[in-house]
Amino acid sequence: MPTLTKPNMNFSSPIIFLFLHFLLLVSLVCPVYSSKISSYQLVNQTFLQEQKFHKLKKAIATRLQQINKPAVKTIQSPDGDIIDCVMFHNQPAFDNPLLKEEYKQMDIPEIPKGHYQDDNFNHSSQLWRLSGESCPDGTIPIRRTKEEDLLRASSISEFGKKTSDFETNDEKFEYAVQYVSAGEFFGATAAINLWAPRLETKNEVSASKIWVAAGDAGQESNTIEVGWQVEPLLYGDNLPRLSMYWTNDGYGKTGCYNLLCSGFVQTNKDIVIGGAIGPTSTYKGPQFGIILKIWKDPTTRNWWLTYDYGTLVGYWPSSLFTHLYYLADEIQFGGIISNRRSTGSHTSTRMGSGHFPYEGFAKAAFFRDIQVLDLNNTLVPLSDPKTLISFPNCYDLEAGMYKGRNSFYYGGPGKNYKCL
Repeated sequence: MPTLTKPNMNFSSPIIFLFLHFLLLVSLVCPVYSSKISSYQLVNQTFLQEQKFHKLKKAIATRLQQINKPAVKTIQSPDGDIIDCVMFHNQPAFDNPLLKEEYKQMDIPEIPKGHYQDDNFNHSSQLWRLSGESCPDGTIPIRRTKEEDLLRASSISEFGKKTSDFETNDEKFEYAVQYVSAGEFFGATAAINLWAPRLETKNEVSASKIWVAAGDAGQESNTIEVGWQVEPLLYGDNLPRLSMYWTNDGYGKTGCYNLLCSGFVQTNKDIVIGGAIGPTSTYKGPQFGIILKIWKDPTTRNWWLTYDYGTLVGYWPSSLFTHLYYLADEIQFGGIISNRRSTGSHTSTRMGSGHFPYEGFAKAAFFRDIQVLDLNNTLVPLSDPKTLISFPNCYDLEAGMYKGRNSFYYGGPGKNYKCL
């Protein structure tokens, strides 16, 4: 008969000790009958999370398919962008059935008279061209939207849109602009100094623009805006980029940035809307910038955009608008930042160079060669321009003249000893 041996209960054994410690934790944290979250609930939550994840992935894939059109050539930009060369007739504008016929109406617009060329202006160019590549004839270059771009947005449906250029629940916009509003306007132009302003957070924006507007404020407002801006949430970096926006209902349901919805019809194969621009100006150093012009073609009523000296970029069809279908009743030029600080001190996000106008050339940012277009399709100086400055201690503007044309210095550092 075999002898029964007593098991060795050596509690000093590390393995036994860890096992007992584990059982104790299980009994304390997950009692069988008093657990707040049952196994069923855990499985159900996991299933719901997986459903939510797959739904998000599907929504992102669908949106990317809507935005990114089939490319006949792809170019890797030195700044990290991917540029797709898309056949002209496949561009986002023609997703709108009402604009399907636009590509058949490609008559060259009537160029405004009275254009002034400043030979002392240093021009910035688009960084993607440093690759040495270009898009073939019959195509336009479009900055590819990536999955991470959509994930940075507040929602997929709101990607590429903004609520307004005014105060909202969690954000307020601060201005330093010059404007004219007494008259009938058919376009505007300016040379805009280019900088790379520092932002306090990636949720904020710093931009320098021309606004062409018509209609009462609110849902009746029609607006076209062009310029450069730094907006990490939209682009994923802090580079200044060529930017545009349009709306016909006061930033309600219509409009978007760049080519992220149907609207602007691009005709140029060498300009990327939303593309990074450089070189930028440096404090006490070389100054660079871009020249932009928006004007209404007298024949088609379409609003055209040119980059630098007469390079046609494309147009906003007149059919997009109500009030701007006829003319603009207000033009604005200047800088804008978004301040997302609801409490505490003022944001330190910079406007322009981040320096005040009184510092002057090569220190403060500037607009110059500012003109508007009259009924005779002629560029003329601003008549009795006014200024709108939201917080002069934070950002300011000083108007003047440059070679007989309207100009101004503008900008500022945001938070400082007078702007708290």
